[in-house]
Amino acid sequence: MPTWLMLLIAAACGLIVANIYYAQPLVGPIRAAIGLPAGAAGLIVTLTQVGYCAGLLLVVPLGDLVENRRLVLALVALLVVALVAAPVVPGLGHPVPAFLGCSLLIGFCAVAVQVLVPYASHMAPEASRGRVVGNIVSGLMFGIMLARPVASFVTHVWSWQVVYWLSAVLMVVLGVVLRLLLPARRPHSALGYLGLLASMRGLLRDLPVLRRRAVYQAGMFGAFSVFWTVVPLLLASPAYGMSQRGIAWFALAGVAGAIAAPISGRVADRGWTRPATAFCMVLGLLSFVPTLGAAAGGTVNLLVLGAAAIALDFAVSGNLVLGQRAIYALGAEVRGRVNGIYMATFFLGGAAGSALGAWSFAHGGWQAACAVGMGLIGAMFLVFLTEPREAALRPAGPRS
Repeated sequence: MPTWLMLLIAAACGLIVANIYYAQPLVGPIRAAIGLPAGAAGLIVTLTQVGYCAGLLLVVPLGDLVENRRLVLALVALLVVALVAAPVVPGLGHPVPAFLGCSLLIGFCAVAVQVLVPYASHMAPEASRGRVVGNIVSGLMFGIMLARPVASFVTHVWSWQVVYWLSAVLMVVLGVVLRLLLPARRPHSALGYLGLLASMRGLLRDLPVLRRRAVYQAGMFGAFSVFWTVVPLLLASPAYGMSQRGIAWFALAGVAGAIAAPISGRVADRGWTRPATAFCMVLGLLSFVPTLGAAAGGTVNLLVLGAAAIALDFAVSGNLVLGQRAIYALGAEVRGRVNGIYMATFFLGGAAGSALGAWSFAHGGWQAACAVGMGLIGAMFLVFLTEPREAALRPAGPRS
């Protein structure tokens, strides 16, 4: 794979996946604009996540059946429609269902990134596949980390509608570039679409590597979601008294953790996946420990929170790439489906982490939320300790 193509796919993944996260810091102004009750404001984010999970299970498997470039371009085109419509619906007769429908569609179409990542692994030789996947996932992680502060800054200067319009313009430009520069890839499968969906149950049953890596990342991403759901609430509390703009600046600290993705890819190419996984889990677990006293506020505790954010994001990004490198080795003909199962599983773990984090913070404060995050990673580490050697985990052969 030429370097320019790898960089193009990494940039595309970052720009597309950011659309899932733009709304998170904008729930307040969007809720007011569409007349959504305060108690239901979480639906703006939740339905985007539901749409993404649906796309992972229903669209990403098509990467094993449909020409990949055409599939990505179709998803990007639908994404543009949803992004243009979302800021317009507050002026319509039924703004709440219309906007929530747009949110669902944005999440559904954003799974184009999970077609691009396996596509890139197909283009890379076996010896450097981890490096390529790691570099592309680093672009995806930059998109996730930057989306929230960028949305906050744009809204501060203009309005939340401009966030969606700017992203729509970026998606149009990206679609044109991908159409011109992305090579076609035509998969070969003896199964039809319904057969592909039906085969996913068998893949999950027969591939222990897939099950384990999905569960590991579910726990890691759950802890990640606990931290990033609760830390804005802590920073906005009287202990810190930070504004939305200040919280957006803090969120930039997590971007540094994205450097773990290319490092983990190279480590996996060397065959060090097992010790690297243990390192990521231990690092993630320990990242919570220094923050246990952060509820007291102060400059020192703020710096500790920033360091913890970097360490936790490093651990989660690294474990993500280690898992993808492992599941992509299960066979080229099943790569789209195993990626869909892997991503959907750990994304559900993230959704559970968000809910548990908010609940624990409301009932027990910051230390209770830390306990939940540490518990999620600790449980996964105990499961990891039962893992046999890689040779024992390798399946006899993937199913088509």
